[in-house]
Amino acid sequence: MSVTLKDVAERAGVSRSAVSRTFTPGASVSERTREKVEAAAQALGYSPNALASSLTTGRTKLIGLVSNNFHNPLFLEVFDLFTRSLQGKGLRPLLVNLTDETDPINSLRLLRQYSVDGVIVASSTLPPEFSAAFQDAGVPVVHSFGRFASSPRSHVVGIDNVECGRMAARTLLARGYSRIGFLGGPHGATSTIDRRAGFSEVLQGAGLEHAERFATAYSFDAGRAEMLDILKGEPAEAYFCGDDVLSVGALSAIQESGLSVPGDIGLIGLNDMEMARWQNINLTTIRQPVPQIIDSSIELVTTMLDNPDRVPEARLFACEIIERGTLRPLPD
Repeated sequence: MSVTLKDVAERAGVSRSAVSRTFTPGASVSERTREKVEAAAQALGYSPNALASSLTTGRTKLIGLVSNNFHNPLFLEVFDLFTRSLQGKGLRPLLVNLTDETDPINSLRLLRQYSVDGVIVASSTLPPEFSAAFQDAGVPVVHSFGRFASSPRSHVVGIDNVECGRMAARTLLARGYSRIGFLGGPHGATSTIDRRAGFSEVLQGAGLEHAERFATAYSFDAGRAEMLDILKGEPAEAYFCGDDVLSVGALSAIQESGLSVPGDIGLIGLNDMEMARWQNINLTTIRQPVPQIIDSSIELVTTMLDNPDRVPEARLFACEIIERGTLRPLPD
């Protein structure tokens, strides 16, 4: 039979309420009582029942982690960091797969069934209105990797995707490319819209036209399929792929077609996922600071547990160009 709170109380020679207070963060209990209870619990192999504790505190310590990017390898890294960081703070992540889901009502209904204390929406493609629906329903929410707004309806933490588009364009121009293309993700994704806008702005300022193509998803297969189609015609000299996994798909298509990168076609991605550093890929890309975005998102959502009326804010983190081997070198 499992060890109960009553067993620990009897062994420690204290009341059951003293045991309960010992394992309730912030509860008042003397140091001597705490030592006796913890020693008894260790001897008996007792662990507090999280569900029972939630009935006392009114909190489940569950944080809904919502995403629709499960086909993108970057989000394996994102989920790893999020879950480890939440668990390190005594919180429990509840992962929700929103692939092909755009209506927040279904997600809100599901998460309410589990009485989550807060929600983190981890997506670069969902519109701000998605996370705002949780905010409007009184659920503390943070949109990680979300779209920047100067006066957001809910907390948003991420990067300036428009500026990333500018960075990519400047990088290609600095290397002497004149026939340049944009290979974005889904046409309606907020990240695609913003990255394309910054990219186009710089190229138009330089007096250059550019080709544009859009993959059906931020995935290897979609990037590969789009590049294979591009190669049936006259490809550009270099492409900003808008995402590392699209770049890897494009790289595969180019190499299979008997061309080389960067000899025939240059590529620059965005994210700097782990795979981008592999020797057989060696992708030049724009790094977004994923660990800092995650830490900031968790700090915001935990703060909101005690202050749910906190005014929403937008936090942006700077990105940087990571030089590898898929673009021609800078001219001397």
